[in-house]
Amino acid sequence: MPEGHSLHRLSRQFDDAFGGQTVRVSSPQGRFASDAARLDGHRLESSWAKGKQLFARFSNDLYLRVHLGLYGAVDFGGDEHFRGASSIGAPRRIGERELDDESTGEYAGPPAPVGQVRARFVTGHGWADLRGPSACEVLDWDQVNTQLAKLGPDPLVGTAVRFSQSKGRETDKDPSAELERGYLHFRRNLERTRTPIGIVLMNQALISGVGNIYRAEALFRSRVDPQLPANELSTRTAKRLWWDIVGLMEDGVRDGRIITTRQEDRDPTGPLWPENAYYVYQRQGLGCRRCNAKVSLAEVAGRKLYWCSRCQRPPRKRG
Repeated sequence: MPEGHSLHRLSRQFDDAFGGQTVRVSSPQGRFASDAARLDGHRLESSWAKGKQLFARFSNDLYLRVHLGLYGAVDFGGDEHFRGASSIGAPRRIGERELDDESTGEYAGPPAPVGQVRARFVTGHGWADLRGPSACEVLDWDQVNTQLAKLGPDPLVGTAVRFSQSKGRETDKDPSAELERGYLHFRRNLERTRTPIGIVLMNQALISGVGNIYRAEALFRSRVDPQLPANELSTRTAKRLWWDIVGLMEDGVRDGRIITTRQEDRDPTGPLWPENAYYVYQRQGLGCRRCNAKVSLAEVAGRKLYWCSRCQRPPRKRG
């Protein structure tokens, strides 16, 4: 499933490609046809992400909500005004597909839809096709707030505020203050549950945007046992974990892929991506990059969890 950094990149690209323009919206597949008609011909005012969800506001005060889920992806194409990735979303293993910078052909409009295109967005400069989302719907503002209230603090809230400021939008939010507020919210959520931290990090109501890769890698980098009850994390460890997730996800927004290893822990003879990108994710049975113990794998709450049992030992009991 695309993780939070992908949705923030998607919201930026939607904003850059369609913001301030009248958009033709259709549903070649047909499943989104009635909602597409409600947005068709209206101006896209702005786009933003929270966690793994995209929201886009249109000039008729309606909002598009998209959750890519396991298989969702958005393909982009257009003229020289289009920049960024040509595809964002699944499949995650190969990262995003980039635009061909050497393409100089004149833009002749969007191609014929290929496959099951849930929603198509078109302006005079380009197009985007949404395929395979788990959710694609049109909401009013009260319904948007209902969705937002279900989500925990987003480690990319600072990035979102800075992007909004770069667009010249009025906001009284300070990125650092928003991130600190996010940490305090995260800390309160940890204190309220004895659920293992390895499960908590995947609960979008407790912290939004973290998926299986960020979960495994952040716990390893902070040397936290994934089975440790969330309310037993010390304040110091919880703070270190939050801010490490913030840094990793901000790197993901910048790079368009998840790379969590530090240079000193990589194999200097191999390529960075994907062989040297992770510490434990999908490295079960291989030697830990730091201690050479075998990386462990277990099925936890229906998802695969990776960790090093030596580097991430349970804390010693006092007394």
